[in-house]
Amino acid sequence: MLPTSIRERGLKPSLAGSPQVRSGQWPSEPGPRELVCLVLLTAVVFVFPIAVSRSYFSQVDNFGDNSAYMSVASAIRHWNFAGLQVEQFWGYPYVIAVVSLVFHVSERSALLFVSFVSSFLAVFLAQRLWGGWVAGFFAVINFDWMQRSFLGGSEPLFVALLFGAFLAARKERWIIATALAACATTVRPLGIIALFSIGLALLWRRNLFKLCIATMIGLAVGTLYVLPLTLYFGSPLANVHAYNPHNAIFGIPFHAIIKGTILYSTPWTNLLLTSGWILFVFAGNVAMFTNANYRAYASKFPVEAMFAVLYLLAVYCYNYPFWARGTFARFVIPALPFVLAALLRWLPKDRRVLWPLALLFSLLAAASTLGIRNVFHRLY
Repeated sequence: MLPTSIRERGLKPSLAGSPQVRSGQWPSEPGPRELVCLVLLTAVVFVFPIAVSRSYFSQVDNFGDNSAYMSVASAIRHWNFAGLQVEQFWGYPYVIAVVSLVFHVSERSALLFVSFVSSFLAVFLAQRLWGGWVAGFFAVINFDWMQRSFLGGSEPLFVALLFGAFLAARKERWIIATALAACATTVRPLGIIALFSIGLALLWRRNLFKLCIATMIGLAVGTLYVLPLTLYFGSPLANVHAYNPHNAIFGIPFHAIIKGTILYSTPWTNLLLTSGWILFVFAGNVAMFTNANYRAYASKFPVEAMFAVLYLLAVYCYNYPFWARGTFARFVIPALPFVLAALLRWLPKDRRVLWPLALLFSLLAAASTLGIRNVFHRLY
């Protein structure tokens, strides 16, 4: 059993549900139903301003890498890769293609369905893993998370698979955990950190038999993934080569973040927002090593703790100055629950804060999508 202080302070690493309360009382933290309502609120408040300002589906088509994902999904559905440009990882398009084929809907509809469902599932799994307050704040404080949840993007599916792997690892269902982590790696490459963390945990336990099985599962998923790339594009790393990197992907921690801030001009609002995120996440890192409750959690669940440290280190070391600072808030999404868990004793665990934040940040995320200047001119 964990120390009582961990539960009292809200850091909930166990799988137990929320405490029972008497009829007519609020539970001590948001439960699954409340979190569903919270995510629905963010979805409605985010989508409505976009829908009334311009074509929502046109916004979906032009957002992020959606057009590329839909092109790949269409090619997979028809198994015709002629003329296809390969850049993104294909895990997300594979799921889009399956949903499109099974439900007889367009790739765009399938993309939105996968992102919406994955977002809800990720928040639900976050509640199972870290408790209602972490899941609630995770759902509402990140603009990039809302945009990719309700306009489409690979992050919701990636995060749902990761959190599912962590939950399976807690239950010591290592085969399921490895399979989910391997599938996450086909969606976004840094999922390999979860695979590495599972392998280290099994090695630490000296469970060599399950380590061998986990390794074979990871290799099997990887082989099936790269086989079409090898057959049709001549290289298992065709999508990686398409980026044509001119320098190493990872370098000295914070070097590219500082360099990008100096070299590239950006609106002061963006600079303030991204700098705030960097400081917030770094404060979470400090708390991870100084908070006794978090250290107790980390020793109990080493797979998650190793993933958090290695993943955030990779984000800090990302070596492309143009993206390192500007997309920092997007990059840290998978590690955000760990930051929130480490800082939970200092967060306002109050519904009078959480729900207004959901409303405010949903509006701001929509404004960010439309462009702050466009919103300002429309209003004035």
